[in-house]
Amino acid sequence: MNRITQLFSTKKSGLLDIYFCAGYPHLDSTVPTLNALQQAGVDICEIGIPFSDPMADGPVIQTAATQALKNGMTLATLFDQLKDVRASVAMPLVLMGYLNVIYQYGFENFCKSCSECGIDGAIIPDLPFDVYMDEYKEIADRYDVKIIMLITPETSEERIRLIDQNTEGFIYEVSTDATTGAQNEYGPDTIAYFKRIQDMHLNNPTLVGFGISNKATITAAQQHSAGAIIGSKFVRLMAECATPEEAIAQLKEALNQ
Repeated sequence: MNRITQLFSTKKSGLLDIYFCAGYPHLDSTVPTLNALQQAGVDICEIGIPFSDPMADGPVIQTAATQALKNGMTLATLFDQLKDVRASVAMPLVLMGYLNVIYQYGFENFCKSCSECGIDGAIIPDLPFDVYMDEYKEIADRYDVKIIMLITPETSEERIRLIDQNTEGFIYEVSTDATTGAQNEYGPDTIAYFKRIQDMHLNNPTLVGFGISNKATITAAQQHSAGAIIGSKFVRLMAECATPEEAIAQLKEALNQ
């Protein structure tokens, strides 16, 4: 059974999903960061594939991606780093990257490499749902790589239902139409959006991402979905702290404030 499917079959709420950028702050940071996150009890991890033009990402993740590229990180290098990761890491792992990089690598090669390394899913923010259905779904299904789709406050109920009917794993519930970045609290419109999605009773669980950095935001996210995705806050702490262990410890402290 795919590890994402297994996770959500045993844990229905309060999940913590952490994003970090592969190759940042150092080229060889990837596996030590995964080990630290697992030790800290993180439920699922998103490994960012650095790209020169990450349109959905705010300045913190853009800076990390730029540095990772300067460090020499490529998709081929990342797969090489991950080839033995399942010897020490059991939690579900998802790669997050833009279609251009994956297209250059070859989509089937990408799915094959994911399968060989034990990667459970992929988030491709600029992959349109219709294109996924027409060109990529059959390949991803063949390798049991769950392609995770994003929804936003502007996504229609019809499109959300279509995504829910044709994907597995979870749905990435983007809290805002803006780029990624930490916020102090969510406003009433955002909370209403969370409740609207929750009341749809989708087949797939949802995880809320964008803007989660403290107790108020993670509580709001976890009240109305299966859990929260944290990216920018952790990436910033990765730059400030000497080790990934220290970064995740400081993140957990911030989530209680």
